[in-house]
Amino acid sequence: MTELIADRIARSVRDVPDSVAVIDRRESVSYREFWSQVERSAAGMRGLRRVAVLPTSDVGSLVTVVAAMSAGVSVVLLHRHLLPEQYAQVIEVAGPGAVVASASQHRRMRRLGCTNPIERLDADGSHFGAESDSELLVGVTSGTTGEPKLFVRKQHSWAQTLDRSDEVFDVRTGDRISAPGALDHTHFLYGAVHGLTRGAAIDLRPAVDALGSGATHLYSVPTIAWDIARSGAGPFLSVREVLSSAARWPSAGREALQQVLPHASLVHFYGASELSFVSYDRGVEPAAGTLFDGVDVEVRGGIVHVRSDMLFDGYLTSGGVAGGPVDGWMAVGDRGSLDGRQLTLFGREVETLIRSGLNVELAPIEAAALAIPGITEAACVAIPDARMGEVPALAVVLDGDALSSNAIRRALRDSLPSPSMPAVITALAQLPRTARGKLDRQALGATFATERTAPSTTNQSVSAPLS
Repeated sequence: MTELIADRIARSVRDVPDSVAVIDRRESVSYREFWSQVERSAAGMRGLRRVAVLPTSDVGSLVTVVAAMSAGVSVVLLHRHLLPEQYAQVIEVAGPGAVVASASQHRRMRRLGCTNPIERLDADGSHFGAESDSELLVGVTSGTTGEPKLFVRKQHSWAQTLDRSDEVFDVRTGDRISAPGALDHTHFLYGAVHGLTRGAAIDLRPAVDALGSGATHLYSVPTIAWDIARSGAGPFLSVREVLSSAARWPSAGREALQQVLPHASLVHFYGASELSFVSYDRGVEPAAGTLFDGVDVEVRGGIVHVRSDMLFDGYLTSGGVAGGPVDGWMAVGDRGSLDGRQLTLFGREVETLIRSGLNVELAPIEAAALAIPGITEAACVAIPDARMGEVPALAVVLDGDALSSNAIRRALRDSLPSPSMPAVITALAQLPRTARGKLDRQALGATFATERTAPSTTNQSVSAPLS
């Protein structure tokens, strides 16, 4: 039977009790100290089925998440980009027994509608333990706008994923793992948990601080990689491995990071909240990804379908868990081709982009724009961005007097979270259409490519690109 998360971390506590477990901006705790806090927090969760957590990059957040996983209490993983109505839907469907967030996040939680956030659950005594079929995580997916979808992962799903990490990634006892992204992003949360199961030190500080302190591994997304490369710091010779996910990572970004981390193996892997690991590639030049062991892929009608022992169970709804794998297979709308065990990806089937590791749906951006008086038509497309992978670009058709860029942005900010804010907004006389009258997204994308490389004499640009 595959060893569960809590048992793996407890083994690290026994093996290296006085070694550093977690470092944040304010403190550093040993494995012995970390596990003592975990045990007290787990005892404070007695009687709970689920606990909602908005984690930040601090020791206390990681204690709460690991405590819940140890106690067999499911973590409802909130994220900082939730809108109040989305938060209300998540809480109504998931029904957590408590909402935990650091004190620095309590004002944010109250704006979302949470009247009683708790900084930490803490008690004396024992707690129940997790089982293989225990619910581990209820996370929010389907983008930063629109109706939230709650994916459900079981203990055994993450345990199997940890086994694949142990096989493919070179993480050893005593290593130092830089996980610089907020822990509400499952990529960084998983990286921290995996490091703890290996007896490594987890550094939650900004990446350059961790790299300067001798980090051996960097969990990253292309945005963070670009920021490190452009920081002027380094080179950092201690890093052996970079573990990157989310948006496509072009060769220019990889080359820039390799200059700063000359001894690092650059590993980029493809997966999804519903699928976990699927494939990975190594090196500066992007290549077809090698499937992880235990992963089967079929391409049906151009869409990638995945089968493995790491898949999620389904989406949590008011009527229970639904929409999970069918006959063991699951697709999330990615297009690709398969050659043996090598998977090449071509992008998304649906109108969704990945911006700095976050899914952003385009339709809600268009709807928000159309709700602004004076805008008669709106269309949003994904355009490439060296730092963030992809960003939304919005084209609008105005009725009468032109709206100012400030007015449009203010109106959009009232209804969109920051990742969904367009990087470019351009006013057109009319939207490009196909012969059948449908929006020509390819032509619109070409228009934005021209807008970003040369001045336009026919279109009114109402916003410069976001930095």
